[in-house]
Amino acid sequence: MIAKSRFFSPLIALIGSVLLMLSAFPAVAQLFETKAATAFMIDAETGTVLFAKQADKPIQPASLAKLMTLEMAFNAVKSGRMTLNDTFVVSENAWRKGGAPSGTSTMFAALKSVIRLEDLMKGIAVQAANDGCIIIAEGFAGSEGNFALQMNERAREIGMPISTFVNATGLPADGQKTTVREMTQLALRLSREYPQFYPYFALKDFTWNKITQRNRNPLLAMDAGAEGLAVGASEQDGFAIVGALTQGGRRVIAAMSGLANDRERSEESRKLLEWGLRSFEKTEVFAKDEIVGEADVFGGAKSGVALKADGPIDLLLPIANRDKVTARIVYNGPLPAPVEAGQPVGTLRVWIGDTLSQEKPVFAAETVEVGSLPRRAADAVKELAVGWLR
Repeated sequence: MIAKSRFFSPLIALIGSVLLMLSAFPAVAQLFETKAATAFMIDAETGTVLFAKQADKPIQPASLAKLMTLEMAFNAVKSGRMTLNDTFVVSENAWRKGGAPSGTSTMFAALKSVIRLEDLMKGIAVQAANDGCIIIAEGFAGSEGNFALQMNERAREIGMPISTFVNATGLPADGQKTTVREMTQLALRLSREYPQFYPYFALKDFTWNKITQRNRNPLLAMDAGAEGLAVGASEQDGFAIVGALTQGGRRVIAAMSGLANDRERSEESRKLLEWGLRSFEKTEVFAKDEIVGEADVFGGAKSGVALKADGPIDLLLPIANRDKVTARIVYNGPLPAPVEAGQPVGTLRVWIGDTLSQEKPVFAAETVEVGSLPRRAADAVKELAVGWLR
């Protein structure tokens, strides 16, 4: 069995009719350019990938790591293991490494004071408070190092295979890494799984212990549906951001790194997010039960089987440059007979430029019974003759 594919371009005509034209051309260039070294953006409703640039290249997380610390805290409250009113004591370690003496982003927690978990979470979401992260880590796991191990376990559970955390703050540490793809997916998870806590990221300021500090996310100054999240910077990978923007009922989430300064970070993230909102529209490309393609069958009464999706296929496609949309049905084939109607066969993969944007499972639309002996013999001879060419 060999992985096979059917390649089609263009996928959609401007009027919405489906054009599936055989093509051997490779995917074309990106539809958008950015100064960021790595970037990734998705549509929050559908998970459609709208843009990707070096999305899986490991980078230093810096303060973006705090999103994982908050995921741990949010999950603890949602599962009932903690409450918002649980309190934690500020240790000398947390005070020195993340508090006022540290010279880093802090909520200025006083040594040996007691702080509610909700205040700590808001301090991290709004002020990127390092002391808040360390206080949570020590309160949850006894030490920051042990909490980092739990962060890594949790990251694997929720589908982040690359991200590795050494501490709860993102402060420089050997072995610490993430990717813009995984940070974007984490932000999407925060919005979906924790709707009661997600608004913390959009708070423009937070007052605690009579100290008011403004949110560090520059997108909030746009006043155009920005939802905050996190910013960071490292000597190795430059300035980074995870941001979300909602307009007209659509939300896009993006992460980027490798920017030269905070001004460039602000400008590039705004441009990418706004482009994601204005440049795509949802389009029904196949109706329910409509045939989307065909797969080869070995030893069957027919040489091929029609394929369909489970319901209609709606894709988020660029409003312009429809000629840069390509699609390929990928499956392991030829499929051995018999093939049952409804049997999973493969996936319809859609590219926008050179970005793999969406994947939809496809299924056999009909049953193909085992063919006659002469038919099976002919298929065997054919496979011996040309199978190695696939």
